[in-house]
Amino acid sequence: MRYDEEQDQSDEQAELDAEAEAGAEGATGMVGFVGGLVLGALIGAGIALLVAPERGRVMRRRLARRVRQAGDEIRDEFDGLRAAARRRLARRRRRLRRLGRAVS
Repeated sequence: MRYDEEQDQSDEQAELDAEAEAGAEGATGMVGFVGGLVLGALIGAGIALLVAPERGRVMRRRLARRVRQAGDEIRDEFDGLRAAARRRLARRRRRLRRLGRAVS
């Protein structure tokens, strides 16, 4: 194998490693964000129940609607994360195939 090919493979591997680290950090940050969002929604709902001037039935409906909305937002965020992870995985598979052909 020539030096240029070895250098190209080394560069590609370094790029893959850097991308993997960035993807892991981004996913961890997003999970923390979503967790904070859920926790904030629950705390806000609890405070609303404590200071609510409305009747119980009205408050329960309002709270249920807010919980459904928070669930929808979390689902949407999760779907976006899943799609991004699938794109990254497909990109890495293509790169690995290219590297495999280059080594052969």
